[in-house]
Amino acid sequence: MRFGITVPNFGPYGDPRVLADLARSAEAAGWDGVFVWDHVVWGPFPVTDPWVALAAMAVATERVRLGPMVTPLPRRRPVKLARETVALDQLSAGRFVLGVGIGGGDAEWAGLGEETDLRTRGAMLDEGLDVLTAIWSGQPVGHHGRHYVVDPRSEGAGGDGSPLPLLPTPIQTPRVPIWVAGFWPTKPPFRRAARWDGVFPLRDGLDFGETMPPAELREVIAYTAEHRTTDGPFDVVVAGRTPGEDQDRGATKAAAYRDAGATWWLEDVNPWAFGWQWEGDWPVGAMTERIAQGPPRG
Repeated sequence: MRFGITVPNFGPYGDPRVLADLARSAEAAGWDGVFVWDHVVWGPFPVTDPWVALAAMAVATERVRLGPMVTPLPRRRPVKLARETVALDQLSAGRFVLGVGIGGGDAEWAGLGEETDLRTRGAMLDEGLDVLTAIWSGQPVGHHGRHYVVDPRSEGAGGDGSPLPLLPTPIQTPRVPIWVAGFWPTKPPFRRAARWDGVFPLRDGLDFGETMPPAELREVIAYTAEHRTTDGPFDVVVAGRTPGEDQDRGATKAAAYRDAGATWWLEDVNPWAFGWQWEGDWPVGAMTERIAQGPPRG
């Protein structure tokens, strides 16, 4: 099992310089990955662009895996996302992971004039991933779908109108790992995850920092495995809280999820998980201390 942290991209963390310093500190403390939320709006708080922040984090670190956890692909143009993901894979020397989902917070989507129908967003996510991986392949792209058109052609002096690849390709082969998030027990996100490289199961009704029971995680893994069509590596990612001041107890908790089949534990470093109730300052000191205490390896 590997261990990472997941942090918001808003509030006191709504600054790429802060997130770059945080990633550097997490790497020094022994974490294996640093992942950021991807929101455009979160209440009255300052929000930073996670992609710019991830670029700063990639330059500030040498070892940890990095990525959005998760990006709502239906609100992003696949061709632009392809450019961003490849650039981040280059900057990080092959350490980038792409976490995706359909996105939550309907008010945020409606308030920005974006798609609010979840089925439509699911279709956009599926088509967007197909476009993204086609671009990553380095082969000419000629996609005309329901939601996206990506069909660059050779034009101008010397051009013959033939399809073009959108180079460069990622450093990682066969592609940047794609982890798909979804809320269990809704089934479509987990059938979707089975097509890709990992699953990040969440559970409705849980508070920030809580994790579904290991027995339920086994159900998720079994269901996803039924729909797998390849034998390649597949990550199972869970997020929650462990007590940094009691590493043995934290290691015992993480081990229960490892034994259930999880390959990554993400420590949920957000203010609500540390008792914040929407008023006053964030408990940044406690959050910073938890990162410095390191992963619950035991």
